[in-house]
Amino acid sequence: MTTNSLITNPVNQYIRTSHTTEWNVHLTQESIYNFLLELVQKCSPEDVLREFRKIFLDCLDSAIADSVPGIYEFFIKTNEQDFRNTLKRCCYILVNNWESNRKYKYIQELVDLFDNYKPIRKNHKFIRINTLKFWLENFINSRDFQELKLCAYRHEDSLKVHWVNRYSSYLLVAQAIDKNNPKEQQEVARKISKQLKDKFKFELAMYIARSQSHTSHKNRYHNPSILGDDVLRLIKAIVVKKGAFSYENIANIFLRQTQNQKIADFKDSLLKYLIFSVQQPVFVDTLRSQLAEKLLTWNPGYDGESLNKDLLLRTCNRVVDYLTTENGKEPAPLFILLLSQGHPLTLVIVLLKIILISPNSRSHLESRIAYLMRYYEKYPEEECQWVINFIEIFSITFAIYAENVEYNLIKMPNTPANISPLPMNLDSFRVFSQMKS
Repeated sequence: MTTNSLITNPVNQYIRTSHTTEWNVHLTQESIYNFLLELVQKCSPEDVLREFRKIFLDCLDSAIADSVPGIYEFFIKTNEQDFRNTLKRCCYILVNNWESNRKYKYIQELVDLFDNYKPIRKNHKFIRINTLKFWLENFINSRDFQELKLCAYRHEDSLKVHWVNRYSSYLLVAQAIDKNNPKEQQEVARKISKQLKDKFKFELAMYIARSQSHTSHKNRYHNPSILGDDVLRLIKAIVVKKGAFSYENIANIFLRQTQNQKIADFKDSLLKYLIFSVQQPVFVDTLRSQLAEKLLTWNPGYDGESLNKDLLLRTCNRVVDYLTTENGKEPAPLFILLLSQGHPLTLVIVLLKIILISPNSRSHLESRIAYLMRYYEKYPEEECQWVINFIEIFSITFAIYAENVEYNLIKMPNTPANISPLPMNLDSFRVFSQMKS
C-alpha cells in the first residue's frame, strides 16, 4: 500500500481487506496495529498525527446518527477493555517509532491530542455515541494515559510537574518489566529510563567536578539533585568506603563464602552480611529482629536445597520486598520503621548490598521504588519530604555505583592528618569522578 493510499483509505477498509475469516477482535487489533506501523514508517509525523486524530477522536464528534462511527464499529461488539488495550498499544507503536528516530516533539503532540480533547455535544442524543465518548474519556483519565505522559515529561521543566515525575526513570522501569504491557511500551520505557539515568549520572559527575573547582562560576553547573550543596558531603560519605572493605569487595567475599550453601544457612548468612559494618545500633537491632522473623520463615520447603542463581535471585527479591513494599500497593512496615529512625542512607546502603550480590534484582528493586512513589503521590509534597529524601539518596548512591562511572576521594595537601581509619573530616577530601574504560 502506498503512502497516499494509507492516508486516503480509511482504516476500516484496511481492516476489512485484512480479514480472511469471519470477524474477531484479535484479528481486528492486529490489523489496526499493522496499519499504524505502516503509517508511521512511511508517512510524516504530521500526517500520522492527523490520521490518528481522525481515527480515534474526530469520528466521534462528526457522528450524525446512532450508527457507530469509524473504527469504533469494531469495538462496540466487544467491550471497553478491548478498546482501551487497542488504543494504548496504538499510542506506543507511534511513541516507540518516534523515540527511536529522535522525533521527540511528536510524542508530546500525541499526548496533547488527548489532553486538549474536549468532546462536542458530550451529552449526545445518541446513546451509543455517548458510550464511546465515555470510553475515550475513561482512557484519558486512566493510569494508562498517565504512564504514556511519562514519555513526554522529560522534555518539560521538572519544577512544573508533580514531584513523583522527577523520578520517572523508576516509574518507567516498572512499566518495562510489567509483562501485561504491550511490547512497544516495555521497549520504549526501557530506553527512556536508561536515557534518564545516564543523564542524571552525567549531570551529577559534571556538578561534582565543577562545584569543587575554584575557576568555575557557581551558576555554570547544574545540580541534578534537590539536596543543594549538601549533596557533596553525602557523596563523600557514600564513597568513603574503598579498598579492602569496599562494598564491592565485601559482596564478592560473601558470594564466594556462600557458594552451594543450603538455603537455610544462606538466609542466616545474608542477614549477617546486610548488617555487617552498619554503625547505628537501633537500626541493626530492628533489621536483625524484624527481617529475620520474615526471611527465616519464608519458603521453608527450599531450606534444604543448595543455593543456585535462581534461588539467589528469588531470595534477594524477597528481601527487597520486605524492605520496600511487600504487596506492591503500600509501603512495607519495615520500610516505614527503618526510615522513621532517621537513617535513609543506611537503608539505601543495605539495598545496595543486595544488588551487589544479585545485580538482576535491580529492576525488581526499582519497580518497588516506583510502587512506593505511586502510593505517596496522593499526598502533598511537603508531607512526603522524608520519602523524597530517601529517593534522592537512593538515586545518588546508585549513580555512584553505576558500572561505567568511578568515584574516588582524594585527600587534599596541607590538610590535617587523620588518625582514624576512615576519613571522618570529609571537608579535607575532594571527590573525583571518571568514566571507566
